[in-house]
Amino acid sequence: MTDIAKAIGALRLVPVIVINEEENAYPLAQALKAGGLPCAEVTFRTAAAERCIKAMASDPEILLGAGTVLRPEQVDRALEAGARYIVTPGFSAEVVRACQASSVPVFPGVATATELQMALEAGIEVVKVFPAEAMGGLTLLKALASPFSMMRFIPTGGIGISLLADYLAFLPVLAVGGSWITPPALIAAQRFDEITALASQAMAICEAAPGNKKVEQ
Repeated sequence: MTDIAKAIGALRLVPVIVINEEENAYPLAQALKAGGLPCAEVTFRTAAAERCIKAMASDPEILLGAGTVLRPEQVDRALEAGARYIVTPGFSAEVVRACQASSVPVFPGVATATELQMALEAGIEVVKVFPAEAMGGLTLLKALASPFSMMRFIPTGGIGISLLADYLAFLPVLAVGGSWITPPALIAAQRFDEITALASQAMAICEAAPGNKKVEQ
């Protein structure tokens, strides 16, 4: 397991961020850090994504990744902006190869046993499961974990704070991805104190979760 994956596993939570305003990126990163969550996955869903990654990357304490990476060329752009890991919504062999060629950790999205098999064959140890709740939630994860016991999961999609503890209690879950911590409306309104409060609330649950900080070496 990579050092990045271990660090994410220690936090147990990855905020998934959709941000349109470059000027809000650094204050957002600081708000998350103040809430005990120095981690962010900035999605390539807006025109400002690269600039926001660059702004957040000016703080080396932020464990910063790029999400919704769909094409190999986006890997290069994300890395140039300062991302330290890549997340994809689905499994793309081309994106995985581009990440491996650049020696950057990649957590590809999967939703089926077939995609998990593809990830395994590509040498992947940690996968994103997306959209987790829509595909069956913990029932799906438990079914997939049985034949793929060597895999660790980052379920993302439809998971809010009410489900966080349940997901973290399932030990094959390395961490949970969620957008509820960084609502775009709060970011746009620069209500960073509220984001800090949401991060603190979530981290309290993560710290009490079974297996906290017991990530495989």
